[in-house]
Amino acid sequence: MVDTGEDPEDSVAEELADAEQARSGPRIEFYGGPAASAIPIALFIGWAVFQSGLMRIGDTTGLVAGMLVSLIVGMFFAKGDWKTYANTIFEGMTQRVAATAIVAWLWAGMFADTIQAGEFVSGLVWAAQALEVGPTLFPAITFVLAALLATGIGTGYGTVIAFVGLFFPAGVLLGANPTLLFGAILSGAVFGDNLAPVSDTTIVSAVTQDADIGGVVASRFKYASVAAVLAFSTYLLAGSAMSGVDVAGSADILSGQSEALGLVHLASIGVVIATAISGRHIVEAISWGLVVAVAANVVFGLASISEMLLFRAPASSDFAQALEFLPVVTTVPATSPDIGVYGTFYSGAAGFFPLIVLTLLIVAGARIMIRGGGFEAVQNFLLNRVATSVRRAETTMVLGTASVNAMITINTAAEIAIAPYVARIGERFNVNGYRRANILDANTSALGYIFPWAGGVLVGYTEMQGLVGEFDWFTQAMLVNPAEVWPFVFHGWFLFGVFIVSALTGFGLEYTTDRESEEVARV
Repeated sequence: MVDTGEDPEDSVAEELADAEQARSGPRIEFYGGPAASAIPIALFIGWAVFQSGLMRIGDTTGLVAGMLVSLIVGMFFAKGDWKTYANTIFEGMTQRVAATAIVAWLWAGMFADTIQAGEFVSGLVWAAQALEVGPTLFPAITFVLAALLATGIGTGYGTVIAFVGLFFPAGVLLGANPTLLFGAILSGAVFGDNLAPVSDTTIVSAVTQDADIGGVVASRFKYASVAAVLAFSTYLLAGSAMSGVDVAGSADILSGQSEALGLVHLASIGVVIATAISGRHIVEAISWGLVVAVAANVVFGLASISEMLLFRAPASSDFAQALEFLPVVTTVPATSPDIGVYGTFYSGAAGFFPLIVLTLLIVAGARIMIRGGGFEAVQNFLLNRVATSVRRAETTMVLGTASVNAMITINTAAEIAIAPYVARIGERFNVNGYRRANILDANTSALGYIFPWAGGVLVGYTEMQGLVGEFDWFTQAMLVNPAEVWPFVFHGWFLFGVFIVSALTGFGLEYTTDRESEEVARV
């Protein structure tokens, strides 16, 4: 998901302690037993499918309403005075794992909008034309570049925000299919989240399965590389078969949007990558990139200060009139609807407010299911009834991880919730910790960017909505509904498929060194 730049094991230890508190805290009794604790999450998924899939309404605020209604309905099934249920909602909304994702979204959104205002998209258009990268090749190249960025900075969410804000409009303008392009960006995020040594998902998977991070990353490369090669090839094929949207006056727009100087912001992105790789906090890394981006905008005349930050105050304010000499202050009539704060600093952060609320509510719903015993009941059923051999055990690890990701949209939170089950079943069949960590991480990384209501998909869609006002030629019709992109997240699907095949065939299976494989076969 995201690198916090803190000591990895200390950060994960706090998140795991929070998860353990959820499992060991006061239980919530439900009419209908532990299964009823899944009502809030199940209703929300139904709402999301109805709204996005059937009604074709890609509105994050609508999903917020759905989760609120779901939590209220679930409360009527709770026994007692509902106090524990209500307190659990508060506890869930204050979990560290959700706050980590939110911080990444806010900073990444502000950074992406700032270099977007600085003509970086025009620079990408110029580079694509100069290198003769057409609509067929653009999605495949986007996948590779997004994968490299996500692996370097350790944040798949930040990568999605940056690439949707920058590469997506450039690709659409060049004639690439929008849905395929969005899928390529999400696929790159999957690759980075799965393979980056500094990614939260990598660290959580290693620590919870008693494996070292370096060994885990080295052992999972064979799985990731197979899926990546298949995904790249598929994006090439799909790019040649899927046509783009018709942008009115595209030839004139391309001519006007082609600006080589916009590529100066490669330096801004380079600063973020270099600072993050050096081990600094992701907030610090993006902040330094933002400083460089602002300086480049001003020095090279790519964007004015007022485009990045502007206070539009009522003319009736004497104080505002006195400060009008500043480039960030202007006055408008007191009756004007334009009074407010504007610019990339504001728009880059404000666009994610509905998604932030939704994320907090969903994590709260997951907390209720944990406190109500729903997760434990499912895990015990799989452990005692389904996982009766090594092959079936690994298959249930893969499918169980996928199921949890369907219910919890933040992939790190889903990983933490399912990690104890993966450890228990793996230890029962003496499966090596590296193998367990790989199964756990690959599927949380993959499915976290596939389900239409998943955080990785919604964060990209939220950033995409801002493009309608940013570019005159970008219309509502060019938005990709979250319910449309899931088949095209090729790397996610191939990675999931690689582990299904591995579980069924035993490819890459390793046992722990303190027992012989023959002993495991007799368990």
